[in-house]
Amino acid sequence: MRHDEFIAKVAQRADVSAGAAEALTAATLKTLAERISGGEAADLASQLPKELQPHLIAAEETAERFGVDEFIRRVADRAGTDPDSALKAQGAVFATIREAVSPGELDDIASQLPDDLRRLLGSNG
Repeated sequence: MRHDEFIAKVAQRADVSAGAAEALTAATLKTLAERISGGEAADLASQLPKELQPHLIAAEETAERFGVDEFIRRVADRAGTDPDSALKAQGAVFATIREAVSPGELDDIASQLPDDLRRLLGSNG
């Protein structure tokens, strides 16, 4: 999937501007990179458009431990929005990630997340 297509899908699904979709996508990827191992973040980056990869590549190898409330707080802070708007947009960002990466990669990511974040990702893994 191309970068412009990825952002357009997030914008349409979240009913936000392309700029807001870009900010929400970047914030989500940076926060996800903090929650999964550095190796897994690199694996995810390899399946996303090159413009999105820098948000994942600098991840520490050891994942931080936090749940959905902290995840949403961090995304909201990074995207410059409120937690309710960030939560609403997560469905759009994660739906687009699910379209862009392989099912095996989604399973690998989900295996590193607690149940509440796995539900947000939309994975049963």
